[in-house]
Formats: sequence, C-alpha cells, structure tokens
Amino acid sequence: MPGFIVRWLIVALSLLAAAKIVPGITIEGVGTLLFAAALLGIVNAIVRPLIVLLTLPITLLTLGLFLLVINAAMLGLVAALLERFTISGFPAALIGAIIVSVTGWVVSAFIGDKGGVERLG
Repeated sequence: MPGFIVRWLIVALSLLAAAKIVPGITIEGVGTLLFAAALLGIVNAIVRPLIVLLTLPITLLTLGLFLLVINAAMLGLVAALLERFTISGFPAALIGAIIVSVTGWVVSAFIGDKGGVERLG
C-alpha cells in the first residue's frame, strides 16, 4: 500500500509540474490535483491498454511515437472529466503528457514496488 501512495503522489507532483511549466494546463486546488492523479492512474490502467491495442498498427508504423498521442489523449480525457482541470488544446496536452511520462519514468527508477528508495547498481 505505501508503494501505491508514493506513486500516486509522484503522479500528482508531475501533474503540478506540468501545470506550472505548460501555459495551457490549469489545475485549481489540491483536491483536484490529487483526484486528477488518481483518475489518470485509473484511465491509464483501464482505457489506455484498449486504445494501445486498437491503434497498434499505427503505433508500429510510427515506431512507437503514436504512444505520445495516446498519452496526450489520456491526459485530455482526465481533463474532460474534471471541471477544475483544464487543458487548452492538443499541444498543451502533448507537452503535459511528456512531462508526466518522463517524470514518472525517472522517479520509477528510484522507487521500488513497496514505495521505498532503491539503490542503483
């Protein structure tokens, strides 16, 4: 359970970073931020695999770059479901999705399954 909470907070912080860096992304309030992080996790666990499977031919054709579009769409879906989380357009969603993905990827290298810090090497 601690690993889930740590990863949830990491996603929330990466969403906050995306909102601070990208001009077209706004998140109003801490509650919205935490709920958006939880909802993004649910969307990425349920909807994203189906979309990836359905778009597999174009993903292979673009050598995986279409996954960036899928990530932006998942972030846009979360923004569409939450009233106080807005994204102004596709470029903002794409840059925000890149920030959230890279942040999660880098931090996952240091956080173990149980939420503790792991040593590299």
